[in-house]
Amino acid sequence: MKTALILNGPNLNLLGTREPAVYGAQTLADVEKRCAQACAAHGFALDFRQSNHEGELVDWLQEAGRLHAAGKLAGVILNAGAYTHTSIALFDAIKGTGVTLIELHISNVFAREEFRHHSYISPAAKAVLCGFGPSGYALAIAGLAGLQTGA
Repeated sequence: MKTALILNGPNLNLLGTREPAVYGAQTLADVEKRCAQACAAHGFALDFRQSNHEGELVDWLQEAGRLHAAGKLAGVILNAGAYTHTSIALFDAIKGTGVTLIELHISNVFAREEFRHHSYISPAAKAVLCGFGPSGYALAIAGLAGLQTGA
C-alpha cells in the first residue's frame, strides 16, 4: 500500500479559530479525519503532518523523495500556507526530489490579497487545487489516486 503524505505549513494548526470566514470552522484534526477516510477509500495509507517551520517542511519533502524512489509513496499534497508565496527552498526541494505533488489551498488565493496570487510551488507541482475549503483535501487525494491509475 502506497502512502499519501499530506504536509501542512504555518498557521494551519490554527484551523477552526483562525479567520473562520476564510478557512471555515473545521480544525486540523477534523481535516486529518477527512483525509484518513479519503485515503482508505482510495487504498492509500495516510501520513499527515503540520509544521510552522520551513526547514522541517523541506526535510519532509526530502524524506518523501526517498520514499518515492523506493516506490512507497503515492505522492505529496502540500498546503504550504504563506510559504507558498515566499519559499524558493520548498520549490527547490520539490524539484530536487521528483515527487508527485499537488499544491492545495483551502481558500481561493486568487480572490484574496494580491501577494497571494503568486506561488513559488506551482511550477513544481503536478496540479493545483484551491477554494474548496477543507473538502479540497479529499478532492486532492482523489486526484492523487487518479494520477496513480492514469485516470
